[in-house]
Amino acid sequence: MPLPWISTALFVLLAGYAKYVTSSKECDRVHYLPGSDANLYHFDQYAGYVTVNQSAGRALFYWFTQATHDPASKPLVLWLNGGPGCSSIAYGAMQELGPYRITKSGLSHNKFSWNRVANVLFLESPAGVGFSYSNTSSDLKFPGDKNTARDSYIFLERWLERFPEYKKRDFYITGESYAGHYVPQLANVIYNKNKKKENPDINLKGFMVGNALLDHEKDRIGRVDFWWSHALISHNTYRSIVRYCNLKGETNGTQDQCSKIVLYAYQHEFGTMDRYNIYAPVCLRASSSQRTFTRFFSDPVSRIYQYSGYDPCGDDYVEVYFNRPDVQQALHANVTGIPYNWTGCSETINTNWQDSDETMLPIYRKLMKAGLRIWVYSGDVDSVVPVTSSRYSVEKLKLNTTKPWYPWYRNKQVGGYTEIYDGLAFVTVRGAGHEVPMFQPGRAFTLIKSFLAGKPMPSGE
Repeated sequence: MPLPWISTALFVLLAGYAKYVTSSKECDRVHYLPGSDANLYHFDQYAGYVTVNQSAGRALFYWFTQATHDPASKPLVLWLNGGPGCSSIAYGAMQELGPYRITKSGLSHNKFSWNRVANVLFLESPAGVGFSYSNTSSDLKFPGDKNTARDSYIFLERWLERFPEYKKRDFYITGESYAGHYVPQLANVIYNKNKKKENPDINLKGFMVGNALLDHEKDRIGRVDFWWSHALISHNTYRSIVRYCNLKGETNGTQDQCSKIVLYAYQHEFGTMDRYNIYAPVCLRASSSQRTFTRFFSDPVSRIYQYSGYDPCGDDYVEVYFNRPDVQQALHANVTGIPYNWTGCSETINTNWQDSDETMLPIYRKLMKAGLRIWVYSGDVDSVVPVTSSRYSVEKLKLNTTKPWYPWYRNKQVGGYTEIYDGLAFVTVRGAGHEVPMFQPGRAFTLIKSFLAGKPMPSGE
């Protein structure tokens, strides 16, 4: 039996810790967002920093939106954008699946927000993206897949200490684009830690990725096939790319030859268009921040293309909004006075990216065998990581089909197509570009509902 004074001391210590945790959480509570009205506040939300490396001064910024109804019964969903170097706040939270949509005049309600069915956590990762920062300059010079997965895992551990009610809650990871690396890599770290019983508080149930980089070889082949099949490039250019570019690990030319051919296609054949949705209009504002943005891929076929968002001027509004001091204060952001403007994507992080695995498919095989719920979805009018790339990558897994290809429906209209395999579901979203919830929010909402429920996409029968 413990001595009375030890029991009293332990009680005081635990009470103090509980008070500290509660205080940290309350300090992150978001009470008001400039440009919105009271009608937008019918759920709790929090934003702030979690330090992932004290000695380096490295901290990641998050924004958490609780479910609109009965959050205690809803799962926890983490959303990650890609790039690498792009912000989950800029895209996921404010232009895709978050509770708000940003417009020229302010914030409006997103009736298809995913926090209608889950507690949604948006994370800006790695350090150097958005408001996330490091006081060690070398962190921004050597970002990569492994460091990102490690820091994201540490973030989750420490975030759950701040929000202990979500420990052991059903947990899912979602994301798009280069998060096709982030998501399965983080899932793999969590799985390995849980298998060793190092942190059973993260109750990982599965993950879902959209228009995601899965396998560099199949991504390359699928991208060029999509360009040709959708009449974005001439047949002569297609034949030249196939001849000179490293599509299947073999090449008859040089990277310089390949780059010249692809650059010619972009400058003279694609035209001025949004390559993330080939049927969407582009922003025509003279002051638009649309710009050439080099994102990371391991081959010259996809190394140069113009980045543009969709409102089609939504990127401009987001960048202006998050550089406002009153917005930063409301979100408890930029507390250290970052010496650069907030941007939706960091060219520094993208340009300096160090390690990137050629394929994610071995992780898929491992985690499918472990019984995790895994879905791959694809907007079918994206030319950057197109549906053809996703299909070729899934085909490479050589899975047995359990439910053959069929159309799924929303509001009596075909929402896309799906095929169920042993261990994985593949879903297309009709009329959606690279950022599926941005272009088809209603169909994306049907997607997340079906995924969280573990049910196939509705057949309409």
